[in-house]
Amino acid sequence: MTPNEIREKSLPELINFEKELKEELIGLKMKRSTGQLEKNHRISEVKKDIARVLTIKKQKADKV
Repeated sequence: MTPNEIREKSLPELINFEKELKEELIGLKMKRSTGQLEKNHRISEVKKDIARVLTIKKQKADKV
């Protein structure tokens, strides 16, 4: 997801999106440990998305 798409979300939506991404990351790590993960690059993509969400959430919280 691009930073612009993330910025369009409201603060409660960002919190929910962060929770979804963290759950997805846990699932991907579980699949990797059992050898079922085919797209290894997805883990790094999700980590970057989480970092983007946290950064934008912090920016929005500072404005309020």
